[in-house]
Amino acid sequence: MAGITDQPFRQLCCQLGAGLAVSEMVSSNPKVWNTEKSKLRMIHDPAAGIRSVQIAGSCPDELAFAAKINADSGAQIIDINMGCPAKKVNKKLAGSALLKEPALVEQIVQAVVKAVDIPVTLKIRTGWCEDTRNGIEIAKIAEHSGIASLAVHGRTRNDFYKGNAEYDTIKAIKAAISIPVVANGDITSPEKALQVLKHTGADAIMIGRGAQGRPWIFREINHFLTTGNKMLAPTLAEVRVIVLAHVMELHQFYGDFKGVMIARKHVSWYVQNLAETSDGFSAMFNLEQGKAFRAIFNGLASPDEQLATLNNFFDDFANGRY
Repeated sequence: MAGITDQPFRQLCCQLGAGLAVSEMVSSNPKVWNTEKSKLRMIHDPAAGIRSVQIAGSCPDELAFAAKINADSGAQIIDINMGCPAKKVNKKLAGSALLKEPALVEQIVQAVVKAVDIPVTLKIRTGWCEDTRNGIEIAKIAEHSGIASLAVHGRTRNDFYKGNAEYDTIKAIKAAISIPVVANGDITSPEKALQVLKHTGADAIMIGRGAQGRPWIFREINHFLTTGNKMLAPTLAEVRVIVLAHVMELHQFYGDFKGVMIARKHVSWYVQNLAETSDGFSAMFNLEQGKAFRAIFNGLASPDEQLATLNNFFDDFANGRY
């Protein structure tokens, strides 16, 4: 979720019901901390909820140092990434590549836990590949080394995001350790959230791609788990407020040029989910219309153009002109 779960999006998700929003992955290599990308990822604003900062790398000392720097800068939780399947991360023996090296996992976790006085959590996958699904082994190492909570994505690294997540391994991990376990992967609805919680016995669920263009999914899940009833989807008017506020926050956070670029992907996701509004507008919208609008929006070059075009779009949509 690097490039997606930035501060504006985390803040929005927390406002809409997320209990904890983890930062974008920050490299443990201090040589890259002065880049614009890293500086923005290391801003820890209380408005984005509990400040959980995710770090990635393969050197225990570097990761420990990165954890301490972020803790001193206001992080309240340090999260170690051992789940990212990206090749550019794995070739540096970081992310899910570490699952192939249990001894190094232990060294890293112990070094980071020792370096800070705040909770350290860990995100993993079920293993490197189907033949080396060693999630239970890694989970036991994490527990014995002082990890406070473990999040598990129900795929191996070689699965990337293909096929369906499996939850049997998460269930087995939960049964094997006593620290909290968070289930992750393909949770895109309140019903699926309940199903995964019941099947795995997990203490919580984590949502990534399921929140893209639907940050209100968190309150919908909370409502369903609490009451057993489905919450109405947001109205078109409410979606309009959410989208415009999010886009304006992106412009402010990143500046005009980069803010415009980043807003494009978020608006694309919002438009793809627009048919789910609760007040009858879904019949007026189809995929081809969505593609046409996204093409127009992606050609805009200024914040004012983006905001004006969005306002016109919502006006036309609400009045049946789209």
